[in-house]
Amino acid sequence: MNIKAVVGRNVRRYRELKGISQEELAFDADLHRTYVSGVERGVRNPTVLIVGKLANALGVAPCKLLEYKETS
Repeated sequence: MNIKAVVGRNVRRYRELKGISQEELAFDADLHRTYVSGVERGVRNPTVLIVGKLANALGVAPCKLLEYKETS
């Protein structure tokens, strides 16, 4: 399991469910849009503080961004 990819997939999923762009999420989380893009692509390794900022901006608990579900 690649935790960076898991977080990235979850951030993208919750962002799309909320119907906002990466730029809007970045603004709400006080981050740069390219950083959010890197998180979603699984190339950035966000700290727990960043996970907290993203979760807050998305309106979900931080644990939701770390949730791993097997896909079949």
